[in-house]
Amino acid sequence: MFRKNLRKFIYVIIFSIVMIVIALPTVKYLPESVQGRFEKLAVNLGLDLQGGLHLEYKLDLSNVPDEKKGEAKNAVQAAAERKVNAYGVGEPIVWLSERGAETYLMVEIPGVKNIEDVKNVIQKAPLLEFKESKTEEEMAKEKTDMDAAMAETLAPMNEEAHQKAIGALERAKNGEDFVALGKEFSQNPDTATGEENVIDFKKRADLPTELGDALFSDNLSDGSVYPNLIETDQGWFIIKKLEMRGEGDEREVRAQYIPFGKVSIPVEPYKTTGLTGEFLERADVNMQNTMGGGISEPAVLLTFNGEGKDLFAEITKRNLGKPVAIYLDNQLISAPTVQAEIVDGRAEITGNFTVTEAKELARQLTEGSLPVPFELVSQQSVEATLGAEALAKSLKAGMYGLLLTMIFMTLYYRLFGLIAALALCVYTGTLVTIFKLSSYTPLSITLTLAGIAGITLSIGMAVDANVLIFERIREELRFGKPLRRAIAEGFKRAWPSIRDGNVSTIITSVILMMMGTSFVKGFALILILGIVVHIFTAIVLVRIVLTYISGDWLSNHSWLIMSNKKK
Repeated sequence: MFRKNLRKFIYVIIFSIVMIVIALPTVKYLPESVQGRFEKLAVNLGLDLQGGLHLEYKLDLSNVPDEKKGEAKNAVQAAAERKVNAYGVGEPIVWLSERGAETYLMVEIPGVKNIEDVKNVIQKAPLLEFKESKTEEEMAKEKTDMDAAMAETLAPMNEEAHQKAIGALERAKNGEDFVALGKEFSQNPDTATGEENVIDFKKRADLPTELGDALFSDNLSDGSVYPNLIETDQGWFIIKKLEMRGEGDEREVRAQYIPFGKVSIPVEPYKTTGLTGEFLERADVNMQNTMGGGISEPAVLLTFNGEGKDLFAEITKRNLGKPVAIYLDNQLISAPTVQAEIVDGRAEITGNFTVTEAKELARQLTEGSLPVPFELVSQQSVEATLGAEALAKSLKAGMYGLLLTMIFMTLYYRLFGLIAALALCVYTGTLVTIFKLSSYTPLSITLTLAGIAGITLSIGMAVDANVLIFERIREELRFGKPLRRAIAEGFKRAWPSIRDGNVSTIITSVILMMMGTSFVKGFALILILGIVVHIFTAIVLVRIVLTYISGDWLSNHSWLIMSNKKK
């Protein structure tokens, strides 16, 4: 029995140390690598503690059929998340809130300064566009126009690359190591080894004309550097012929090259067609039995309205065998190839989709087609300094409250009170550790001022549980029972009261989470978490410690537990 109690006691000590070490903001006397990992852990602070912007939008779902409303809400949330993330602000939070028959989109963005820009970005409706490929003539003309427009800016950069290529070629011709030169002039020096730009055995017809002419030149022997720079539309190349094999038309060459790229403005390969999301009625995932043998694969089905059907028929007619690109807010999301002219307004996108990928594509298409306007109904801006001040005051108040509670418990309940005070430290450490580690899970916990109130309340409940237990133990001791039995009876008699009080609080908190707003939900969630943790520390950990120390020595020093006069 003693060994069993000792083992449990050691587990409690180890658990307590780990929780407190993780919870500390800085950890000294640890290896730097370990210390760095601990310091990266941080509590995710809410908007009211670090400052930022809270926006509340009301969704107008009156034009959306009932069976599509759930899909529409998710699409609006996804669009808002994508826009806010693309805006580049840190750790935004976007969620939907149902109040009666109304649906609200809540957006919290910490640290944002330009409020009007953010509001405009979120308010802007998603733009879904179907685009077709530009012709070679259109691409060439556009590139020429863009290069001409940017000539003054691009010329100095390209001349610099050209001069570097000339200098490198001279060094290569003078016998410097080709691999070392490749590493020195790599366009990605962080990952360069000098050996990555190798052309494995290829026939002349498989190479760009300029490279083929140089590498298959009769005057270029194996292991030689071509004496001139090779210039293409992409830039300049220094090439070294490594090896040639085969005869006649079957000859193949292996070579290595050092590229010096030209800076140019990329030309968008697709052009608008006038077909946008307003003409798309719906996008659905369907399982198609295209492989036979009962094996199905996911496909995305598109259905256009009357005007969209005509536009899509014209597009598919003039783009047979070519891709039609689908853009959402100027981001390419798919480019399926047209297999046949489609005149009935119903198209099917197939490919090597997984079910998840097909659902994601259908969601993006839906996002750009559903008419779900929303209006801003509430805006709250919190200054970072105000949040920091509130956090500092809250932490200071919590620390003083915790310290006074620990002093009172120690003075009044003596050794048991000291153990309860230490358990409160473990409770606090465990709670902070859970907050920190939750950032690495899908259920990340955000600490707000309301959450701090929940923690404070749960600390009081943890103390209350210990008071109930210790009073029951003292009663058993007054009846003359041995210490170990008094401890067992004390926990047994106190447990129903602790259980009933905490269960009723949890039930109330769950109702608050279901019916309340975001701050109330945060308070309720952290209060529930605090209750669970304090039950664990006050009931499980404290009991293990008391059971372990309740030996003959403590029985002979009962003044450490209560006044001998009362006993």
